Amino acid sequence: MARHLITSAIPYINGIKHLGNLVGSQLPADLFARYQRARGNEVLFLCATDEHGTPAELAAAKAGKPVAEYCAEMHEVQAKIAEGFRLSFDHFGRSSSPQNHKLTQHFAGVLAERGLIREVSETQMYSPTDGRYLPDRYIEGTCPNCGFEDARGDQCDNCTKQLDPVELINPRSVISGATDLEMRETKHLYLCQSRMKDQLEQWIDTREGWPVLTTSIAKKWLNDGDGLQDRGITRDLDWGIPVRKGDEDWPGMEGKVFYVWFDAPIEYIACAQEWVDAGKGDDWARWWRTDKGAEDVTYTQFMGKDNVPFHTLSFPATILGSGEPWKLVDYIKSFNYLNYDGGQFSTSRGRGVFMDQALEILPADYWRWWLLSHAPESSDSEFTWENFQSSVNKDLADVLGNFASRVTKFCRSKFGEVVPEGGALGPREEQLIADLAAKIREYEDHMAHAEVRKSATALRAAWVLGNEYLQEAAPWSTFKTDPEAAAAQIRLALNVIRLYAVISQPFIPDASAQLLAALNTVDDSWPDDVPAALSTLPAGHAFTVPEVTFRKITDDEREEWQTRFAGKRD
Repeated sequence: MARHLITSAIPYINGIKHLGNLVGSQLPADLFARYQRARGNEVLFLCATDEHGTPAELAAAKAGKPVAEYCAEMHEVQAKIAEGFRLSFDHFGRSSSPQNHKLTQHFAGVLAERGLIREVSETQMYSPTDGRYLPDRYIEGTCPNCGFEDARGDQCDNCTKQLDPVELINPRSVISGATDLEMRETKHLYLCQSRMKDQLEQWIDTREGWPVLTTSIAKKWLNDGDGLQDRGITRDLDWGIPVRKGDEDWPGMEGKVFYVWFDAPIEYIACAQEWVDAGKGDDWARWWRTDKGAEDVTYTQFMGKDNVPFHTLSFPATILGSGEPWKLVDYIKSFNYLNYDGGQFSTSRGRGVFMDQALEILPADYWRWWLLSHAPESSDSEFTWENFQSSVNKDLADVLGNFASRVTKFCRSKFGEVVPEGGALGPREEQLIADLAAKIREYEDHMAHAEVRKSATALRAAWVLGNEYLQEAAPWSTFKTDPEAAAAQIRLALNVIRLYAVISQPFIPDASAQLLAALNTVDDSWPDDVPAALSTLPAGHAFTVPEVTFRKITDDEREEWQTRFAGKRD
């Protein structure tokens, strides 16, 4: 039994995320976790809310609530939505947890002892209007690289270029909109990433089979321009993890907190401690410490491309720099962006479908299937209502749902709600079994390598095989001349439904559970031996005809949703 540690990039606490956020990290991570569990492997799947930094402070201020109260409420909201999408986290933690406070301060102390943190006197934007220093995300302006007018002080969301606030053109305070900003001197701590460039590059070169997107971004940050730069790890904020060296005060750093991108990845480890402290597990160290058993763990991270630099460079610099036996990531699965109907998702403009809205419209499986089968792996992809309607209707309703409905209803009408005995299987049936076995092995290969779209394509092809067989075998015609042969065909077809329920579970868990329940079985064992799996339901086994597994989306619904989520346009 293999052991898989799986983490999804942790979502910011500031509001409900859109479908692009979902498919860029949490959903494919869940797909991979579900698949590994289905294969009998031991899995620890962790995620959390990212609760520190300016986004949390700004969102809380906008909501008129204390930031701690706001974060606690939004954590519950995001946890409930994650449950609605059937995201199977073993634990959904919080970066504001006491465990993460302690561990982040521990890493800072160890890095300081090893000479990898330096104190820097620097000038920083100060707003006389607001009466405070402005951390980078409290400043917006025009990107000097691409001209995007709402670039943040740390990064441009349009071109992903890392920025310093002083580089912005026409900078303004996010708090008040004030433009009378001035530079004042302050002190901050920097992680000496530049000293670790060679070690990081050597480590990246030992990672096998990373997506081109992941390695290209990492190499660009390592080698472009002046190469890997030291990174500030403290901020002038009230909300966050206080700057300390382990359990000791850090002279000169009073009133400062650690930068959110320093403490957020450390939450992956702290989240495992939270998992144990919540009574869900008994040993977090065997997943995270190579001196405690984690050397045989395969660690896979899932994230959008904007998070890649921090996960390939900054977080590994923290882990490697500590000199302690922590588990490093083996594979980073990164994704491009999902756009919305010719543009971008926009919270402020009400443009696009957000996770809570999606669940109000249709059950989770409809969204899971479309998003995963259109995951933006090799390039950006685009959500359109026409494509969504077409995929749901053709893939889920016409192929999978139709097969289950036709087989069970025909059996009920001719043989009753039991698996019929019938005769021996013929050449056509043996060919179906062989074709399904080949397609499932292909599906397994893609899933093992976290190739999301290829996995969806292989799964749908397996569904199609059943429908093609049903059309060719035509048991409704066979029954007229050879009821025994028709009974054998239907016995096989009922077992194919169970097979589909099992292999489809990582993509569409609710539909899988519905079909297994209708077939009156709890046997969800993986079809390592496909011929044996297709005789799991014996003759005489009772079943019920399932409710409609997937309904079709009407043109009227599509048009209504298209209008509802169009948002405000310029």
